[in-house]
Amino acid sequence: MATEESTSVMDDYETLISTTDVELLKRAWRNEKSAPEILQFEASLVQRIKEQIELAEQNVEMFEADNIDPLTVSLYQMDLDRTQFLLRSYLRVRLQKIEKYLFYILKTDESLNRLSRQEQMFARRCTDDLGSHLDETVLAKLPDNYQSILKQSITSEEDDMVPVPRLDTFVICKAKQYLSGLDFEPEYSMEITEMERDLLTFVCYKFVKKPLENGKIDLV
Repeated sequence: MATEESTSVMDDYETLISTTDVELLKRAWRNEKSAPEILQFEASLVQRIKEQIELAEQNVEMFEADNIDPLTVSLYQMDLDRTQFLLRSYLRVRLQKIEKYLFYILKTDESLNRLSRQEQMFARRCTDDLGSHLDETVLAKLPDNYQSILKQSITSEEDDMVPVPRLDTFVICKAKQYLSGLDFEPEYSMEITEMERDLLTFVCYKFVKKPLENGKIDLV
């Protein structure tokens, strides 16, 4: 039989999972997965989710110790597993983007500042390791003019060996509210003048970059 303490913990947990944090994480994951560039790391949200996961793990252990109905425990474990999977997926998508656009992110302050402290450490470590590996295995054996890891040759004016996110990629998005031309970048005001709430729109990513960053639209 469940004790009063375990029943109280169950009530607290039910209140906890009724919050919108999991839905917010799901939204952040969808946006990150659909955007061609890396987005701002959701630090506060991730921290809250981690705390909820830790609490849920403790609760499941307590429920099992108190011999609570196995079906109830299974349902709580299922919610816990779903949240953990979602958090891992969100972080994994971001790491894949960091690896793909490594040098671009590190040389662009706007992109670098979107990373968490741990992600910045990961990016810099990857850069050092990759640079050392390429220098030892390939670059050191090439003529001096072709030993750059960023340029095809020293005559190149830009870092033409660095992959760059394609902001002209088309995405599907949905506005959370009615958006007028003022919500978009002035240079794109002739391209997109308005967006209806909850209406799916197929549009070039760079046109909706600003309202996405301002939390006014979601990518699908």
